[in-house]
Amino acid sequence: MDEKLISKKKPPFPINEKLYNYLTEYNRNIKIPVFYDDLLRFDGGVEVYDKNGEDTLWIRVYYSEHERDEIDLSLKRMYMILHGDGTEDSLPFLTIDGIDYCTFGNSKPFRVKVRNILNDNHTYLYVKKADASRVYGLELEHILSPNNINFLVYKDTLIEEHVLGIPGDQFLVENMDSVSVRGKKRLSKEFVKFNERCMIRLLGDMRSYNYVIVASYDFDQVEYRMRAMDFDQQSYEGNLKVYFPQFFKENYPFVKMVTDNLQEESIEQYKKEERSAIARRLRGAQDRVNDLLDCMVHDKISTVNNINQLKMDLYEYTRDIKFKECKSMGEILKVAFAFVTRNYENVNAYIIH
Repeated sequence: MDEKLISKKKPPFPINEKLYNYLTEYNRNIKIPVFYDDLLRFDGGVEVYDKNGEDTLWIRVYYSEHERDEIDLSLKRMYMILHGDGTEDSLPFLTIDGIDYCTFGNSKPFRVKVRNILNDNHTYLYVKKADASRVYGLELEHILSPNNINFLVYKDTLIEEHVLGIPGDQFLVENMDSVSVRGKKRLSKEFVKFNERCMIRLLGDMRSYNYVIVASYDFDQVEYRMRAMDFDQQSYEGNLKVYFPQFFKENYPFVKMVTDNLQEESIEQYKKEERSAIARRLRGAQDRVNDLLDCMVHDKISTVNNINQLKMDLYEYTRDIKFKECKSMGEILKVAFAFVTRNYENVNAYIIH
C-alpha cells in the first residue's frame, strides 16, 4: 500500500460535553486518582529492550522518591477501579513493577505493569491523553466486535485495559511458520472477517502492529481471532482504502495467506457472515449505538476535505445516495450502519470489489 494513503499525523480531538454525558450514562466517565500529566513528572528513564535485544521504543521511567509512593498507590487504586469494584481490600497484594513511556505514535501512552504478589500474576493498563477519536473507536469496538473492552475517562485522561494477544507483526516473524495448514485456513477466515469489520465501522490504519492475534485452543484444533488494539484512526481519514487492512503492505503476508488458502466463494461467505453479525449487534444495542452516533454527528473529529472524500468513496462503493448528503463523520457512519442493517436479509447487495 502507498504510504500516501495516510495523511499527515492525526491531531487529537477534545472530548466535548455531549460525549462526556454519554460516557457518564454508560459508566465510562468515573473519577480516577491519577492523571496523565501526573505521570509526566518523571525524573528520567532507560530504554526497554525485547528478548532479542531490540529497542522497543518504550522507556522505563522513574520518579523522585517523594513522589513514587504516591504514584504507585494512585495507580493501584486506579487498577481496582478499572478491574474491580473500587474497594481497597486488595491493595496490599498489588505492586507496580514498572511504568513505561512511549513517544512513538499519537497517544504517547504510559504502560503500567501491575502484579499480584500472592500468585505472581501480572497485567498491564495504559494511561493516555483522552482523544475523542480514540474514545469513539473503543466504544464501537466494545459494541460491534466480538470483544468487550474496558476503559475509563476522567477529564483529559484515558485509562485502557491491556488487549491480550500477539501483535500481528511479531506473529508474522515468530509464529507464522509454526501454524498448520488447517490453522492457516482458519486464520485466513479471521483476516477476511477482521478486514470487513474494520471497514464497516470505519476503523483505519490497521497495520500489523496495530492489532493482535489471539489463539484459542479447542479440544481438536486452534482457533484464531484478530483484535484491534489501536483506535486513534477511528473515522478520520478520507480515503476508503485506509479502512481496509488488506491494503497495507505490512499485512501482505496475511493477504497472500488468504489467497493461497481460500476460494473466492469462501471469502464472500465469510464477508457475509461478518456483515450479518454486525447487523445483529447493531440491532441488539440499538439505543446505545444511536446515543453514540448522536454524539459523533455533532462532533468534529475530522476535516471537511476528509469527510467529502470519504462520503464520495462510499457512494462509489455502495451506490447509496444518502452518503452524498453527509456533513460529518458521524453522519457517514450512521448511513453506513443503516446500509448494513437494511441489507441484513440480502447481503449479496453489499459486495467488496
